[in-house]
Amino acid sequence: MSTKNTAILVTILIVLATLAGLLLWNRLPDTMASHWGADDQVNGTTGKLQGVFLLPLITAAIVLLFMAIPLIDPLKANIAKFRGVFNICIVMVTAFMVYVHALQLAWNLGYSFRMSAALLPGLGLLFIFLGFLIEKTKRNFFIGIRTPWTLSSDTVWEETHRVGAQLFKISGLLALIGLFFPDYSLWFILVPSIGSALFTVVYSYIIFEREARTA
Repeated sequence: MSTKNTAILVTILIVLATLAGLLLWNRLPDTMASHWGADDQVNGTTGKLQGVFLLPLITAAIVLLFMAIPLIDPLKANIAKFRGVFNICIVMVTAFMVYVHALQLAWNLGYSFRMSAALLPGLGLLFIFLGFLIEKTKRNFFIGIRTPWTLSSDTVWEETHRVGAQLFKISGLLALIGLFFPDYSLWFILVPSIGSALFTVVYSYIIFEREARTA
């Protein structure tokens, strides 16, 4: 996907999210639910202005940061090698944020559902696409599994990301499976994602040490 098409798509998504909040303004409460606990009960609220505009603004800021990364990374030539996949993931992250915004609006309109279970489809698809991104990444300072050991060696980077990509995809599939177990949906998010992150950090060190011994 080209950078121009990426910019157009994410702009459309953010504008649509903002318009949805504006069109629903009169139906939304003055104090909106904004945070849910592990028990799916509301444990944080915000004013209507923040509830309608904050997530679209945060999303826009994230997109701008992502767009800037290929310009400021010292290894920008490596990012250029997987820029198309990176652009697709920018769209996916934006779509996920818009989805979260839609869930927040729906809840505050009076629709009742388990927020943790409702997040699973978006998180599952996002993790799967991040797995495809990680699979294609080349060594850089902003995107991927960045540990002292992956950043020091192309070999360690490639091997860690080969394994990490599969773990992210599996985490995404487990999140989708969690839809069938709504009472335990939070565990289908936390355990795979945290476990994958910890494993890749340790694995990158093991590969680094193995490479050092054979050098």
